[in-house]
Amino acid sequence: MVGSGQSGAQIAEDLHLAGRTVHLAVGRAPRIARFYRGRDMVAWLSDMGHYDMPVERHRDGEAARLGTNHYVTGRDGGRDIDLRAFARGGMRLYGRLAGVRGPTLTFAADLASNLDAADRVSENAKDVVDRHIAATGVDAPVEPRYRPVWAPRPDHPTTLDLGRIAGVVWCTGFRSDWSWVRVPAFDGRGYPTHRRGVTSVPGLSVLGLPWLHTWGSGRFSGIARDAEHLAEHIAATVHPALAAAG
Repeated sequence: MVGSGQSGAQIAEDLHLAGRTVHLAVGRAPRIARFYRGRDMVAWLSDMGHYDMPVERHRDGEAARLGTNHYVTGRDGGRDIDLRAFARGGMRLYGRLAGVRGPTLTFAADLASNLDAADRVSENAKDVVDRHIAATGVDAPVEPRYRPVWAPRPDHPTTLDLGRIAGVVWCTGFRSDWSWVRVPAFDGRGYPTHRRGVTSVPGLSVLGLPWLHTWGSGRFSGIARDAEHLAEHIAATVHPALAAAG
């Protein structure tokens, strides 16, 4: 398995639980708890208005649009994905895939830092929930914090012989391909420049992208609001007199 975003982590879990020997190249994807203090984390984040937060308020600004989603699973009703627990149970973890030479895969020596970074994001989200509960007085059960159950040793392997591998599942490197849209509406990375879905090219709008306007834009919770905004903009552009008349 190459890639530890949502798809990579979930497929790795499925194969691992099915009894297969899984080798997983772990990247910088963050993780999050599925449930915390008696509720789904999505419910807490929704209550706190995180899905209504516009991209301009994100600490990374528009760079947030290029971020990777937190890995978590809905399997068996939903639960955390803890790659450390999988490693303790026999899954073989490596750092980011760095190259292939003949039959040998090489990995960056960043497995420990990648696992630590993913855990840090998850624990920071719990801190936010704790502060919300304290500020609002919500009655919620206390829950012990996560403690890492496994860590790679300093001499952890950074190579793997492909001769031991029956198949490779590639779950990284996916990105939008806008090459078929031949108009000057893109930045140097091939991403459309826009404000709330309205691009710099008259008549061209986009919808459903992550952080199009808010964190909810790439989810069902926010797409109706974004669509309404774009519909009003298009109507005002195509039929300004009708739009003005309401």
